[in-house]
Amino acid sequence: MAEHLLEIHGLHVEYVTDEEEIIHAVNGLDLTLDKGQNLGLVGETGAGKTTLALSILHLLPKKVGRITQGQIHLDGVDITNATEEDMRLLRGSTVSMIFQDPMTSLNPVLPVGEQITEVIALHRKDLTKSEVEDRLDDLLKMVGIPPERKHDYPHQFSGGMKQRIVIAIALACEPKLLLADEPTTALDVTIQAQVLELMRELKEQIDTAMVLITHDLGVVAENCDHVAIMYAGEIIEMGTVTDIFEQDRHHPYTVGLFGAIPDMTKEERRLHPIGGLMADPANLPKGCKFAPRCPQCTERCEREPPVIYTRSGHSIRCHLFDERGEPADG
Repeated sequence: MAEHLLEIHGLHVEYVTDEEEIIHAVNGLDLTLDKGQNLGLVGETGAGKTTLALSILHLLPKKVGRITQGQIHLDGVDITNATEEDMRLLRGSTVSMIFQDPMTSLNPVLPVGEQITEVIALHRKDLTKSEVEDRLDDLLKMVGIPPERKHDYPHQFSGGMKQRIVIAIALACEPKLLLADEPTTALDVTIQAQVLELMRELKEQIDTAMVLITHDLGVVAENCDHVAIMYAGEIIEMGTVTDIFEQDRHHPYTVGLFGAIPDMTKEERRLHPIGGLMADPANLPKGCKFAPRCPQCTERCEREPPVIYTRSGHSIRCHLFDERGEPADG
């Protein structure tokens, strides 16, 4: 069996506030990703999605964020306690990230060409200066930007073009894993579609695995083959796109997410949001973290954290399901 590209076991990540309060951002998370696979990571704001991506890259805020337990293996190497020097060699070449806001991801005082070639020069020391320039021109063409614009500064580009430049930086050294943190959030619908199509084409060209962090289930359905639903620092449901979008067995939180999507075939005056607020990461519930908001909550849910029940690769962390993946008796 082929080795997983990314393996995360029992990951716990905490933030420490100025008042010494502990924020439990990621809580015992397990995740595997194979080479060339697309995983959609879905959940409300505050679920821990970005923290997970930053943990993989070792970019948690210094003296504030920390990995307290668990292991992260990337391309067969344990990087849990990797040094900053080790991570510099991995970032860009083995794993890259498209950050949430292209406006703040680019250096405003450097031409965009220099920002792209910086990555190439760091990881491809075998290339001559002219070869680096040729690679830069190829990358700009690949993302739909004229190479002659490589001397322009970020403020001279539109939001969509800035995102294309950020994608070019992330893919400059053809990484094995791409972490895309809501790459289309700041863009209008038309540009969103263009950027997602571009990412799809480029991924196929270089066979990169991708973790797509998003709130948009429609984007996940079109661009991913596996889906992980995240809540309060845990993956509470995971399976193929077919498992999540077409099967009838789901975690109550997943049901709530789908219920909040407007149905264009029905005339309704209001949306149907999930009641309540995301669990306070500084004071998490004793049992199931979704229990205070769950319409099917029982006394057991409030008292006992659920384990993961799996059926044919579709896993759900909920007391409503027994070991065989069938609805529990009670």
